[in-house]
Amino acid sequence: MTARTTRRTTATKSRTAAVGAIAVAGALLLTACGDQTGSGTGTTETKGTKSSTAPLFDKLPKKYQDAGVIKVGTDAAYAPMEYEEGGKIVGIDPDIAAALGKELGVEFKFTSGTFDGLISSLNTGRQDIVMSAMSDTKARQEGLDDKGKKTGKGVDFVDYFTSGVSLLVKKGNPEKIESLDDLCGKKVAVQRGTIYETTFKDQAEKCEKDDKGKLTIEAFDTDAEAQTRVKSGGAVADLNDYPVAAHIAKTAGGGNDFEVTGGQIGAGPFGIAVNKDNPQLRDALKDALNAIIKNGEYEKVLEKWDVKNSAVTEATINAGK
Repeated sequence: MTARTTRRTTATKSRTAAVGAIAVAGALLLTACGDQTGSGTGTTETKGTKSSTAPLFDKLPKKYQDAGVIKVGTDAAYAPMEYEEGGKIVGIDPDIAAALGKELGVEFKFTSGTFDGLISSLNTGRQDIVMSAMSDTKARQEGLDDKGKKTGKGVDFVDYFTSGVSLLVKKGNPEKIESLDDLCGKKVAVQRGTIYETTFKDQAEKCEKDDKGKLTIEAFDTDAEAQTRVKSGGAVADLNDYPVAAHIAKTAGGGNDFEVTGGQIGAGPFGIAVNKDNPQLRDALKDALNAIIKNGEYEKVLEKWDVKNSAVTEATINAGK
């Protein structure tokens, strides 16, 4: 199981089903990150100005050199990857884009829309790239829907981030939960209809098969309710995408309510989606990503958001499965 094949590959009940989830910390979160349908209209531009003296400016296609802007489609309802705050789109993706912009000498202008319309906006030319915690999958590369039907020509991905799912437990981890197997004989809380509920159900079957005690699952309409259950001690763990779980642990109760445990389950790559007819832009983004990995700016962004475990060591193209 990989995070991409379970969470964002197609319109499975992952990020879609998580619409409306509100973190205990008060941040608007979608607790899964497949084909999200949350909407938004905010825009933001990264810091920086057009600069022909930037190290990789000459790598860009001329249209972006002349415009000084790369238009980015996103769904800004998925903290901490991208979300709206004070009328601006902020988060991990905008911060990485800002670092890329310094290398390329252009601004990245983010516009928020619905997740399931982002690739269409790329193919129609409304956006130049998509950067929205989007899983790089073979289906998206080949333009296939969840039934394997060809719906478009597909996209290329520049992979820049790795994420799986992680267990969120009460601060201090009083039950000493380190893996899914440690949940046998205990009670967990989760948002109903998400891939995380499916993961817990699969583990419950494994617990029963291994005769290690019944895993009881309490499912709620929102992840906020599941978090509250864990915080109160009524359940030992919730399950979320790693960056979301890390953000909740950092912000909820001033960082005193939860912690992430057990590493990442089923990790896979997030990619910047680029039109297949635009290989020069794709390769420029890859070079820029490698540059910020080498100069340390990439690591600074991940440190800022406490997601260093999601770092890649080099840029890859279409590495998703």
